[in-house]
Amino acid sequence: MKPRFAQSFKSLCSLLFPRLCGGCNRQLNLGEQTICTHCLYDLPYTDHHQHPDNIVARLFWGNLPVHSAMAMLYFRTGSKTQQLIHSLKYKGQQDIGIQLGKMMAAQFKKTDWHTGVDLIIPIPLHRNKLRKRGYNQSACIARGLADMLSLDLNTDFLIRHSATESQTTKTRYKRYQDLQNTFSVNHPGLLEERHVLLIDDVVTTGATLIAGATKLHQAGVKRISIAAAACAF
Repeated sequence: MKPRFAQSFKSLCSLLFPRLCGGCNRQLNLGEQTICTHCLYDLPYTDHHQHPDNIVARLFWGNLPVHSAMAMLYFRTGSKTQQLIHSLKYKGQQDIGIQLGKMMAAQFKKTDWHTGVDLIIPIPLHRNKLRKRGYNQSACIARGLADMLSLDLNTDFLIRHSATESQTTKTRYKRYQDLQNTFSVNHPGLLEERHVLLIDDVVTTGATLIAGATKLHQAGVKRISIAAAACAF
């Protein structure tokens, strides 16, 4: 009787408090988590993990010696990817970030893309924004990724010690200038000879990632790889 009661209770909860898909806002079926099956297959995957010479990797050529770089999804205005990222960042749906991280890990496991990585670090938020939002969306993605790949996750090594205004309307060079002194590294000695995977939610010009990765490189990190949930170009 207990399994039948538990199933009935879950069905009642679904009626009273429907769980909605982060991509299309439709009610999730039993067994679906965060993103419905239809959206999972319909999302605009980049397959960057299968192609080292991809558009995200090219952002860093001539700027920083990056081992590997990729984004999992294409970000387009009005797309399901935009809906997912918006819900993650502004609607408190941290589970979306964790799910995106797990999806990314599933892709990595099909290749040797993450071979050698021994530490995951998310791009940090400034303490004021973190206090206001209550969480770091990139850290949510990193958490799902770290859990699936059984890798260490650290949110204390890379620090964002100055707040920056919105970067969305600025050129790549202007963003890079503004972000030059934004990050610092705690305990650099603990990062020497490590292979760090740096995580962000959306890549636009790459300026934020270049600034953060540069500080890690200067702190003695041996190898840096970069991954994002989406790229907006």
